[in-house]
Amino acid sequence: MSQSSLVLNQVQEEVQAHRQSEYPINPVFLNRWSPRAYSNQQVSDADLFTVLEAAHWAPSSYNDQPWRFIVAKTEEQLAVFHQFLNEFNRSWADKAPVLILVASDKTRANGDANPAHTFDAGTAWGYLALQAKLLGLATHAIGGFDKTLARSLLNVPEEFELHAVVTLGYQGDVGILPEPLQEREVPNNRRPLQEVIFEGSVSK
Repeated sequence: MSQSSLVLNQVQEEVQAHRQSEYPINPVFLNRWSPRAYSNQQVSDADLFTVLEAAHWAPSSYNDQPWRFIVAKTEEQLAVFHQFLNEFNRSWADKAPVLILVASDKTRANGDANPAHTFDAGTAWGYLALQAKLLGLATHAIGGFDKTLARSLLNVPEEFELHAVVTLGYQGDVGILPEPLQEREVPNNRRPLQEVIFEGSVSK
C-alpha cells in the first residue's frame, strides 16, 4: 500500500497519541501537521507542481484566484529565501528542499480592491498542505520573516501582500533539530469543538 493510501485510510501512529477528533473525519485532516525536521530527500517537480495545482483549485471570491506562489528549489534560490527568514526559523527551515512564499493580489482584474484576497490565499494554503500530505510530504507555514526584505530581494510588486513562507519536503529524523525544538516535534491538538462554534449568535 502506498504512503498516500495510508494517509487516506488510517490515522498515523505518530498522530494517534496526540489527536482524536470528536466526530468522524477523513484521517488526512488529523495526519496533517507541521513538523520542522526535514530529510535531505529532494521533492520531484511532478510532486511540487501537483501540490501547487491543488492549491490553484481553491475557491475564491468572484473566482479572482488572488493567490501567488514564489517558489525556491535550487541552491541559489533557497539561499535568497534564507536571507529573509528570521534566525529561529532558519535554524530548522534551512534543511527544507523547497520553500514557497504565499502572496495574494490585493486588487481585482478591474482595479477594484479585493477584500477577500487574504481569506482566499489562506484557503489555497490549506489545499496545498492537504495535497502535500496525500503525497507523503510535510509542510510548515512560517510567519517569521522580513517582508520588506523579501519584497526587495524577490522583486514583488506592491499590489501583492506577502503572507507566509511554506517549507515543503519529506519529514526527517527529530535528532537533526536543535535540542529545544526536539520536544516540540509532535502533532499538536485542538481545543474542544464547542469552544469555537456558536449557534445563532455569540453569547456573552
